[in-house]
Amino acid sequence: MSTLSTLEANSLKGALEALLLVSSDPVSAPALAGALDIAPGECASLLAELKVEYEEANRGFQLREVAGGWRLFTHPAYHDVVEAYVLSWDTQKLSQAALETLAVIAYHQPVTREVVKGIRGVNSDGVIASLVDKGLVRELGRDPQRGQAIIYGTTNAFLEKFGLRSTRDLPDLEQFAPDEQSRQFIRERLSGRSIQSTLEEQAEDLDEERELLDTDVEDVEAVEDLETLVVDETSEDIHDED
Repeated sequence: MSTLSTLEANSLKGALEALLLVSSDPVSAPALAGALDIAPGECASLLAELKVEYEEANRGFQLREVAGGWRLFTHPAYHDVVEAYVLSWDTQKLSQAALETLAVIAYHQPVTREVVKGIRGVNSDGVIASLVDKGLVRELGRDPQRGQAIIYGTTNAFLEKFGLRSTRDLPDLEQFAPDEQSRQFIRERLSGRSIQSTLEEQAEDLDEERELLDTDVEDVEAVEDLETLVVDETSEDIHDED
């Protein structure tokens, strides 16, 4: 009996499940079809049926199409249980700075490091490098209008991590930020405040600092003038006594 005949007898759906279970990355329908030697259309139909069956049976996992492929995910209903278990041994959680930077890149891509700095208000080069190392952000090319600066965007691994098909399906900021303070920070930075306005505010702050510095200098000069005047008057008094 051929492999194909065996699979037909024992359920192609079971074979699909086996392939999905051993796949760490999303697998496209054509790739799965090739592995089972069936038509891509038939494979797509079987995947859709499996997806519905899992949902109706309220299984502990779901079948989703993300980042151009299919993958098994744990059911959202068991999120807290799974999260507590995973975090007990996961030592590579994203920091607040990383989450903020990732949100800025996700919502503004393609984006340069200077733009990220303008939005966050702090240098983010190290954080961006860390996100690149984690596979969540990648270099997309260079921006000729900004001196060939490197431009960044999110990766398929980012889409997979957040369960998205594309960046058009970006969730609310709650998915990125660990607490209300950081969520509010990102909202303020991303809601209608342009990069130019942020840079203008920074320029205004710099002007204010310069004005304060000029005022301090004037005050110092005034004190020096007063001290000079006192010294001169004292000298004159001494000469008059002589």
